[in-house]
Amino acid sequence: MSTIGFIGLGNMGFPMASRLADANYTLIVDDRDQGAVQRFQDQHPTARTATEAKAWQGADIIITMLPNSDIVEAVLTGGVAAAASLNTLFIDMSSSEPIRSRDLSARLEGQGMRYLDAPVSGGVRGAQNGQLAIMVGGSWHDLDQATELFDVLGKSVIHVGDAGSGHAAKALNNLVSAASVAATVEALRVGERFGINPETLTQVLNASSGRSNTSENKVEQFMLSGTFGSGFPIGLMTKDIKIATALADSLGIDARFSHDCEAIWQSVLDAGHGAEDHTRMYEYLATPTPAFNDERQIHA
Repeated sequence: MSTIGFIGLGNMGFPMASRLADANYTLIVDDRDQGAVQRFQDQHPTARTATEAKAWQGADIIITMLPNSDIVEAVLTGGVAAAASLNTLFIDMSSSEPIRSRDLSARLEGQGMRYLDAPVSGGVRGAQNGQLAIMVGGSWHDLDQATELFDVLGKSVIHVGDAGSGHAAKALNNLVSAASVAATVEALRVGERFGINPETLTQVLNASSGRSNTSENKVEQFMLSGTFGSGFPIGLMTKDIKIATALADSLGIDARFSHDCEAIWQSVLDAGHGAEDHTRMYEYLATPTPAFNDERQIHA
């Protein structure tokens, strides 16, 4: 079984690496937060740390699960790739920028390495339960090497295309998800203002053409319940939307609706809510305007 290097033990990375350890993969773990590394070793004593001499040379595959392209590139080009063995397979499972991922793939290949971008969807619960959707960009040959590993982490693996395609698909998926959240919240608020109970309108959506992942898996569970605990913050959703709109711009696509969606989420981020769960958009969107105070107007 392969020896896996895993860099990034955050909210997603920690449970993902834990699943690999529980599946008896040999792990080499690293994170800027050495406290996270120690907690991981406390739970998985067989895991090694990157501080051990020549640790990366022993990894067949090195996974990054980090906040953005800047950090991924700084970590890999800043020493990890140089310390790894030739022909090591690097898998970036972060939400990175697709064009930069394509460039990183070329740079690593120029050093005798291989690269897949394989971002995920499914949140913290999906990471814990091995129910992630994994979108893969890169060669089929390299995907073959990673298939058993991906099967531990996810419920579905989709080969999207060449390097960078996985990150493009992830950002575009989250753009659609974010638009669905905004539209669903606005519909619920308008319906409520008119006198339709949000639970009832949610039933209508789920029985009709307005059905979506938002209406089925977020409204009652996290919005109407007031728990707001899906595990995916507003800041990260906004980052993915901006990756998608930047990709559209770079390709000369006039994505006006996408930019409108970006503006909605960016306004909530600018208001200081970036660390809050994205289902809290239910609290921040479609509030009554100050000029509309006469309840009689609702039924006029």
